[in-house]
Amino acid sequence: MEREWNDGQPIYRQLRDRVVHMILDRVLSEGDPLPSVRTVAAENRVNPLTVLKAYQELVDDELVEMRRGLGMFVKTGARDRLLKGEREKFLTDEWPRVAATIQRLGLTAKELDAAAARRRSPKSAKEKR
Repeated sequence: MEREWNDGQPIYRQLRDRVVHMILDRVLSEGDPLPSVRTVAAENRVNPLTVLKAYQELVDDELVEMRRGLGMFVKTGARDRLLKGEREKFLTDEWPRVAATIQRLGLTAKELDAAAARRRSPKSAKEKR
């Protein structure tokens, strides 16, 4: 996990978001253990209670479960639940701004498709030059 913190959000929330991104990016899969509270606290130089609070939010969100004596584990279906929520959040919060920018700049579907293709394969785009 990264060590840079955003002053606009509590550290426990940033730790929670990092675990969420690890699940979405498949760094952590269903059934995988989360790094121990002590390990995360030591690596990030934060209080173990801060890590515990982040992990508790993940439990409350039903994304991870605590197995007594074993630690925290990613629950079955966690990624699907996250994807559903993140997609809805994107379409509600971010997409209207993106769509407005596209319209303001007069970008065409062809230009957007070309930009997306370059993003998917930056090496092949460089080779074509």
